[in-house]
Amino acid sequence: MQSDTSTLGKGDFITQKDGEESIEARPRCSGGRPTKEEGDTDGEAVGVDVVPPSPPETSKAEGVAKNVSNTRRESFTNNSDNNLSLFKYLNAELTRGYFLQHDEAKYEQKRERVYTFFKIQKEVEKMMWYGFFLCMDAFLFLFTFLPMRVFMALLKIFIGPCQMQRGGRWLEPAQMCDLLKGFILIACSWILNSVDISMLYHIVRGQAMIKLYIIYNMLEVADRLFSSFGQDILDALFWTATEPKKKRREHFGIIPHLGLAIVYVFLHAVLVLFQATTLNVAFNSHTKALLTIMMSNNFVELKGSVFKKFEKRNLYQMSCADIRERYHYLVLLSIVVLRNMTEFSWNPEHFKQLIPDIILVLAAEVLVDWVKHAFITKFNCISAEVYLEYRASLANDLVSSRKKTAYSDHTDLVSRRMGFIPLPIAALGIRIFTQSFKMSGFISVIIIILSYISITLLKILISIVLLGKGCQYVKDYKLDEPQTNKAHSTLNREASQSAPNLYPDPQSPGLVPSDSSISLTGSDLTFSSRDIKAPGGAKKVQHNKSLSDIDRYTLCSNQIV
Repeated sequence: MQSDTSTLGKGDFITQKDGEESIEARPRCSGGRPTKEEGDTDGEAVGVDVVPPSPPETSKAEGVAKNVSNTRRESFTNNSDNNLSLFKYLNAELTRGYFLQHDEAKYEQKRERVYTFFKIQKEVEKMMWYGFFLCMDAFLFLFTFLPMRVFMALLKIFIGPCQMQRGGRWLEPAQMCDLLKGFILIACSWILNSVDISMLYHIVRGQAMIKLYIIYNMLEVADRLFSSFGQDILDALFWTATEPKKKRREHFGIIPHLGLAIVYVFLHAVLVLFQATTLNVAFNSHTKALLTIMMSNNFVELKGSVFKKFEKRNLYQMSCADIRERYHYLVLLSIVVLRNMTEFSWNPEHFKQLIPDIILVLAAEVLVDWVKHAFITKFNCISAEVYLEYRASLANDLVSSRKKTAYSDHTDLVSRRMGFIPLPIAALGIRIFTQSFKMSGFISVIIIILSYISITLLKILISIVLLGKGCQYVKDYKLDEPQTNKAHSTLNREASQSAPNLYPDPQSPGLVPSDSSISLTGSDLTFSSRDIKAPGGAKKVQHNKSLSDIDRYTLCSNQIV
């Protein structure tokens, strides 16, 4: 059999097996000579160095495509025998199962989160009600005990020269502060008599609805700014009046500070009056559209607070702000009711018409607070027990103000802690009350005396209950212990009252560490510190603040809530 050697390529050989010639390709070395396999001898293969023309590219591509097609066809044929039928697929979908107990810890955490989510509302309301009555106690103090204290201070002024001869002080610092508060309250109430509330109502009512909505939002922002700066003005006045004479005095004097305080209280009272008037217009509008738009501000608040990172200190500020906001709404609604009842000659039918709107406004405020606090604690991995700490901190302010070594009155502590300043609201309340009730004669005097006695008894009752509960809360959290034992007692309490771990370990890989595990209850307790690089390269230590150091407008975690 003859072989066609013309088609042999370079490196192809002719071998003889059983009388037949076969052509096989053997790889060649880099030098152009064929390589030898095991068992080959020098005379068994003859190399032919003939270089045929290379096949065209199209034929190579067709061959590759044919091989791929054949491979896919064989793979499809083999797999088609193993494919499930429709009945088997449906059966598998209907009968397949899974075992949640294989991930028991994860589902335990999920369930505890759900329980905590619905437990937040109860804990929030406990703190809210205690703070609410703290605000009411501070407000009623200006109408009950402050007049008595002012009278005692004035009485001491008249008998002061006799005490000075015996080496006694003329006025105590607290009495000086009481006189200043009483003077500011009387002066602002007298100045507010020049404000025509009826004309102000018609001016506000004549504005467009969208303009009123913008004005109301601007008034809310201005109210916060006034509160943040107003307490500083009052504190500066009180310190200027009671500063020891031995120290070098570097101030403008008492009279300029007193004038500045009167101007502030008057402007803040007018601002609150504008808020109440705008709310009154919303109540009296026929379509109630403005009231609905104003209530939508509460739900817009969710967007601005829920999806943000909060630490315990920021949440404490927000909780105090919510307490103050609730009481502020109560004052505004009371002014609205008094103004409407006065205009309608105290008709009970009109009061029945106002009740649904009042309930709607208050219910929206409470609902938004519940949802806001529930999601903030959920997203920031904060336990519901933190609200007990907040309540204990508020109670500690009240209890510490009753000590002989107290450095401030409880009304001032409430003002700093919650941003609630009762002087402007009290001055406005006197103005609204005198316009709503026209009294003259002996019977009116009797009614005023009985009203004063009733308010005083109510204030005494609230104070006793708050003080008793406050002592219990302080004792439970051991805030009255010496400073050396506070840190150890706080750690022991956290260990004994530790709830199940509802959230993954903050130090786990892929998770951001949270500061929510830091205890905040000690009034003088200093917490962990961290090093911060100064611009010059040096390190300075920044200590975390305790709850007692955090006022309503204290900067915490680079933000004020």
